[in-house]
Formats: sequence, C-alpha cells, structure tokens
Amino acid sequence: MASLILPVFITGVLVWFSIVTILNVFTMLRVGKASQTNETPLISVLIPARNEADVIARTISNLLAQTYTNYEIVLLDDNSTDGTSQQAIQAANGDTRLRIISGKPLPDGWAGKNWACHQLSEAAQGEWLIFTDADVQWNPIALQSVVDMVADSRADMLTVWSTQETHTWGERLVVPLMAFVILGYLPHLSVHHIPWAVFGVANGQCMVFRRKAYEQIGGHAAVSDEIVEDIRLAQTVKRSGLQLRIADGTGLVNCHMYNGWREVRDGYGKNIIAGYGDSLAGLLAGSLFHWVVFLYPWVWLVSSIFTTNWLDAAWALALIALAMLIRALTAAATLQRPHDALLMPVSVLLMTRIAAQGIYWQVRYGGPRWKDRTIVRRKTARTS
Repeated sequence: MASLILPVFITGVLVWFSIVTILNVFTMLRVGKASQTNETPLISVLIPARNEADVIARTISNLLAQTYTNYEIVLLDDNSTDGTSQQAIQAANGDTRLRIISGKPLPDGWAGKNWACHQLSEAAQGEWLIFTDADVQWNPIALQSVVDMVADSRADMLTVWSTQETHTWGERLVVPLMAFVILGYLPHLSVHHIPWAVFGVANGQCMVFRRKAYEQIGGHAAVSDEIVEDIRLAQTVKRSGLQLRIADGTGLVNCHMYNGWREVRDGYGKNIIAGYGDSLAGLLAGSLFHWVVFLYPWVWLVSSIFTTNWLDAAWALALIALAMLIRALTAAATLQRPHDALLMPVSVLLMTRIAAQGIYWQVRYGGPRWKDRTIVRRKTARTS
C-alpha cells in the first residue's frame, strides 16, 4: 500500500492540472476578441528602460504605429550607458508622442524597476496607465484591442500574457513554463471572480490600470521593494475590492524576454524566491514537488521495466504521457512549440539549476543580482 502513495498522489495532481488547463484554455480572455468600444481615453504607455539599446528602437517604432490614436509614450532612461535614449529618439523621428525622462538616483527601500515605474506614473498624463517592458513588441492593433478588453471587462487592472518568443534551447525549455503554470495551476475564473488576494496574479510585461484604481492602491510606492511587484500589485487590487482581469495576448503583444540560457537562468533566478513568498523552505518544497510529479514517474518506469512489473510500467508511462500532454497543450495555446514537451524532465532540471542560482544569490549577496544591482528587500536587508 505504501508503495502506491506517490503514484496515486501524482495521478491526482496531474488530473487536477489537466482539468484546470482545459478549463482555462476554453474560458481565458483573449485580447483582440473583446467587443469594440467607443471609449477613447488618453493612454499613457510607460516604459522603464535600462541599457535596452538593442531592442528599444523596434519597440518605439511599433508603438508609434498603433491604430489607436489618443496616447502618449513616456520612456524613462534609468541611467543607461549604451545609448538607449538616442536609439529611441532616432526611432521616433521627431514624433512628439514620445517623451523621454531621465531616472533619478535610486533611493533606499526601492527596487530599480519599481522606482522607474513610480517616476513614470508621476510623469504620465493619461487616464489609463499601461506599464510595459522595453522588449515587448506591440502589433499595430494591439493598443486598440487592449482598450476594448478593459472597457468590455470593466477591469480596474488588466494584465496581458505576452506571446513569448523563444529561440535557443535554454529559452525553449524554460520560458514556456510560465504559461504552463498560469494555465495549469490556477483557474482563471477564480482570478476574476474570487476576491481573495491569493488569486491575484499579473505579468509585469503588460499591466493596464485605470488611473483612479492605480492611485487608490498606492501605485508602485505600495510595492516599492518587491521583486515580483506585478503579482503584489494584483494582490493589492484584490484586497481593495477592485476588478482584476487577465487575458492572453494571442500574438498581438509579443516579447523576447531573454536571449540564451545565461539570461534565462539569471532572469528567472531573480524572481524565483520571491515567487515562493520569499521563503527558501517554500522554494525547496516546490522543487521537491516538481521532482516528484515530473521526474519520479521516469524512475518508476525504469524500475518497473527492470522488475518486469508491466502494470506499474504502464501506469508510470501514462503519468509521463499525461504530463507531456498538459505541457504540449499549454504550449499550443500560447503559440509555443508543443513538441518541446518531450523534454519536460530536462525543463524541470533546468528549473532546479535556476532555483540553485536564486539560493546562491540570497546567501551570498542578500538578494538577487540584476543589471549590476543587488535587489535587497527591506525585511531581508542585512543590518551590517
């Protein structure tokens, strides 16, 4: 009986993931599918940028080509040393919808991106605020589609899951796991209709706020030292009784988030402990959970074959196939490569390496390293 505890547990987990994934795929909101609205609020598209010269020209060019007309773009250059501002200016070619402001020195108690977003919110003139990253690319109809979605859903905060561009194997095997978690772990209907903060999730690559709602929750000042500020903002929206909505970008909002394994490792390593509630124990427990669910069936399969226990081997193989099927389904739904699901065990091992990176930074520096800065939250800051 004891030998069946893990297989039964894994079966239950994967069945739950399957149900949630199918439910989310068929009920998720999709930008571009909302009803057209007559609302034309002034939109402030706000971009924090630090050493983004390689991508910023394309980003600005795409944003200035939107079919929606009532908007401004405010770019904050956060002490870049690579000519980010110059590239943006050249891309705008005199278009006055782009304004560039220089970032002020980072004060104590603030994470760099949060401080940049706070300054952007103060400079913004719009009724709605859209925070988007410098490497996020907007299809010409994307801004209009986002406006339609906010109006149609009556959201106070809308977060859009960008379609992730992945090229190298390190990117392909790790980055799509974000969609795997969002579609497989958490029912979207609970995010939309249950007011508890635990159901607050968001994607910092694209967050839309009605300005009154943003100011009501305290803006980025309320999450000044948070590493996963997007999730904390969404949770604050929930606590305030405001309407949070999440939607898939369906190819209208794209992002090539990281270039190669090293950037993937460091980028995910920056967020991974914060994603587990700033708990090393939680991270270790989560890593063990994923080893059990996604790696143990392989060990069980090999063991069953060697002992010629074909019934157990069939059960293990079914669990492996189900895990891959869920991964493939989430990939297909988010315009990724479904066949990469065949390497799900490798993805889990890479995430373990990323977890080790996050733990090393926490122990060595007191927080993750990102863009030549150490991010140390107030409650974890060293007193020495």
